[in-house]
Amino acid sequence: MTDPEAGTVELDTSYLETVTVEGRDFQQYSINNRIYFGPVDDDEAERLELQHRVFNRVFDDRLIFPPIRRPTRILDCGYGAGAWAVEVAEQYPNCEMTKVIGVDVSPHMKPDETPENLWLQVDDLNRRFTFSSGSFDLVQSRLVASGINRSRWPTYIRDIVRVLRRGGWVQMVEIYFNVQSDNGSLTERHALSQWSAKYRASLEDLKDLRVGTRLGSLLTAAGLVDVETKMIQLPLSGWPSDPRMREIGTSNQENVHRLLSAMAIYPFTQRLHMPRAEFEVLVAQARQEANNRSLKAYFPLYVTIGRKP
Repeated sequence: MTDPEAGTVELDTSYLETVTVEGRDFQQYSINNRIYFGPVDDDEAERLELQHRVFNRVFDDRLIFPPIRRPTRILDCGYGAGAWAVEVAEQYPNCEMTKVIGVDVSPHMKPDETPENLWLQVDDLNRRFTFSSGSFDLVQSRLVASGINRSRWPTYIRDIVRVLRRGGWVQMVEIYFNVQSDNGSLTERHALSQWSAKYRASLEDLKDLRVGTRLGSLLTAAGLVDVETKMIQLPLSGWPSDPRMREIGTSNQENVHRLLSAMAIYPFTQRLHMPRAEFEVLVAQARQEANNRSLKAYFPLYVTIGRKP
């Protein structure tokens, strides 16, 4: 991780290598080091763009949640396909001339063209941050639970706090990939419940997939103040009676359809050794249930903010 003013650092070529498994492309570095088991191909970049648009609807097009008027330096941890980083850089074109810095372990899905004030870096967030202390007004961390090692979370939070300026904010967004039902109709026999249980089991030794439920306590323990946490029901289809949430659920269906395969294909077939045919049957059944509005299925979506005093 380098400051843009320090100049360009040549990319370690080990980050560029990919491996194809079950028809999807994965980053070889992440697989070898057991960091991230999601695909990094064009199909996944498209899915992440779909997901970003769903999130924009959920958050009413607010990219930044805390009360920050004029941020000058913003850090995006886990930029994925870069959609949030690009939009926030365009929204604040004067960020220190407003600088937006994104860090992700994979360079494969980042956009070809970016605003001049956006600097996308490739690095492993499981490593300690090397940015200067007190150098950011805002740090965003979104959907990194499947990439951050379980033992890394306390120091990851401390790194974020260290690089924040006094009065700076952190915002964290995590999906708990444990499908719930608003009317309690999901049982252990349902494919969505089986998918959730197997996904957790496939990564339990490495990752804390429940971390979204305790981000508030982690930020408070790290010394942040004005900590707020909210759980939002992210519907898997258009079942909600509220028109706004129904529209969100409807727009989320295609993302969920892709996610149920993309997020699980490597962990299930390679870490749980599930036969491909069995995997396809489970995913097909889970997709049908996700679209079944009578089940009222949703992912818990956790949003947490905190300020450095």
